[in-house]
Amino acid sequence: MTDQNRSSGDMPDKEGDARGQQGRYLTTAQGARLRDTDHSLKAGRRGPILLQDHHLREKITHFDHERIPERVVHARGAAAHGVFESYGTASSVTGAAFLQHGAVTPTFTRFSTVLGSRGSADTVRDTRGFATKFYTGEGTFDLVGNNIPVFFIQDGIKFPDVIHAAKPHPDREIPQAQSAHDTFWDFVSLHTEAQHHTLWNMSDRGIPRSFRMMEGFGIHTFRMENAEGEMTMVKFHWKPVLGVHSLTWEEAQMVSGADPDFHRRDLADAIEAGTYPQWELGIQVLGDNEDQTFAGIDLLDPTKIVPEELAPVQPIGKLTLTRNPDNYFAETEQVAFHPGNLPPGIDVTDDPLLQVRLFSYQDTQLTRLGGPNWNQLPINRSHAPVNDMLRDGYGQQDDHVGQAPYQPNSLDGGCPFTAGDGEHAFNDLAVKVPESVKNRELSASFEDHYSQPRMFWKSMTQPEKRHIIAAYSFELGKCREQAIRERQLACLAQIDPVLCQKVAEALGLEAPEPAEPLDDRLEPSPALSQLGRSWPVDGRKVAVIVDPDEDDQDLPRLLKAITEASMTPVLVAPRGGAIAGRTIDETFATARSVEFDAIVVSGNPTPADDATPSLDQKAGAPAAPGIDPRLTLMIQECWRHAKVIGAWGRGREVIAETGVQASPGVVEDDRPATVLAKVTELLGQHRVWKRFTPVRG
Repeated sequence: MTDQNRSSGDMPDKEGDARGQQGRYLTTAQGARLRDTDHSLKAGRRGPILLQDHHLREKITHFDHERIPERVVHARGAAAHGVFESYGTASSVTGAAFLQHGAVTPTFTRFSTVLGSRGSADTVRDTRGFATKFYTGEGTFDLVGNNIPVFFIQDGIKFPDVIHAAKPHPDREIPQAQSAHDTFWDFVSLHTEAQHHTLWNMSDRGIPRSFRMMEGFGIHTFRMENAEGEMTMVKFHWKPVLGVHSLTWEEAQMVSGADPDFHRRDLADAIEAGTYPQWELGIQVLGDNEDQTFAGIDLLDPTKIVPEELAPVQPIGKLTLTRNPDNYFAETEQVAFHPGNLPPGIDVTDDPLLQVRLFSYQDTQLTRLGGPNWNQLPINRSHAPVNDMLRDGYGQQDDHVGQAPYQPNSLDGGCPFTAGDGEHAFNDLAVKVPESVKNRELSASFEDHYSQPRMFWKSMTQPEKRHIIAAYSFELGKCREQAIRERQLACLAQIDPVLCQKVAEALGLEAPEPAEPLDDRLEPSPALSQLGRSWPVDGRKVAVIVDPDEDDQDLPRLLKAITEASMTPVLVAPRGGAIAGRTIDETFATARSVEFDAIVVSGNPTPADDATPSLDQKAGAPAAPGIDPRLTLMIQECWRHAKVIGAWGRGREVIAETGVQASPGVVEDDRPATVLAKVTELLGQHRVWKRFTPVRG
């Protein structure tokens, strides 16, 4: 090749410095430029294709292997890059360098659903994964958790069973991404240790509003060691800065149809808009004793929590997600987490579920990512220097040098060397192992399956209890086997008589009496409720209903005020066009109420010619006079979903005609600024549950 044919952008600056997929020309995988990629090499124009067409074979072979096996669980995910800034407040309990004062660590966080395939919807009722990879200078730390702090099972040997039970039935491969079927409820009603996690899943936690508004938990108890060699046990918590909020069940169903990618779109859009999602990482410091308990709670039991009222969550740093992935497959799909990826100063405990995960996560990557070198993929590479003496195998990307891949050696001058004390070496903590006899049992402290679910129920507010009852009623209503329904009702009777009675009524069954007296020793834990506090409104979407035929002089000031409050205004009108110098974002034909956190009405637009009847209207019944029926539907849905509604000017006519005026959370005034101020205040509480009656009984 002559120099004239070379482009400076095609060649690496120096040997070994080339980046993949950067050249100007289409090439083979080895860099040979191609003249044609549209025609196979044939023996004549009408002849057979020749085996020697190496480009065809390379192209087709790679295509045939484009898809790697999806994860058995957590297949559907969304992720982002970020940074973790340590407050230094954990330095008294751990020597981990990334948790010392002022340390800033790059991260990659992946959110996911557990049960569904990669093609399932985002807003199904399910547990969510919350896994963060910290690229620390002392090695990678993977905090692999969920949005629920307890797990279905106590021993990892049951993990294949609970997943097989929760996955679609093997005969029809349905239902997808749901627990509302017989095999799931058969399992959890027989394995009563699962009742605590199941109750969380039937609560609003099972359908989060957004990944940005989702709490995360490390689930297990971990050990930390400080610079003085003192050990303590801890539990990890992620607290979203925007608060913990959820969708209603009706919203979740509507969103699944309107936008199956709702959560991943919300995450990506927020980052792109500069409204960076944030969480504080906190720890519960639980001391260390020979029994490995805290306030009578077994810290090795993954189906138990330690209430925050007994051990407050102490903030130790903040995670900010700042950049979307460049390529979904290379990063979000190929990222591989492992709870055994630990830096010096953090270690595992003997939790029997965690112990199995330490094996399972390593093992599963061998199939998913094609061999033992998955940690050399760019998204999985450590940011600390690596010299592991691991050689060869599928997917080997490192060019190892030296003659002696063993230790100790003299041929390579003894390199690599083992680290001594004080050289940031990982230290297996000197924890006493109980003297015992080999067996396949759990300690008696694991046998209490109902006191903590009862505490969770007692900690819920009236709206949250109503949603839990509705969730159990729906899920068990989908079960076909009467014996499974009755067995699960017997489990609910051990949690709370009102919960059991209400679900039994919905199923048309008799509520059983509890088999054992209910345990009332545990007090409610208010920290378990999502309600009752106020949160920032950053990134909330506010639908502004406008009349494109009306000159609204207040509109520019209103839009500016919404933006200055870190919210996103969305102009919605009966048709496209512009108003006050701004393009209308959505029309009544394209917008749905579930897209917005609040709605404000500034005008009463004339119904469009293509207006369709409200779904809430009876057949043949007229719409509200002069109101576009699609707008009526939007407002009534927002009201039903306990969202904030505001109106001024002619917008008050719409509120009056749709029948929602004088309700809690419906704000009316002649001054737009007053309406917006009140709407913003109420949005901080997320929803207005005062509209609805409480659970009785």
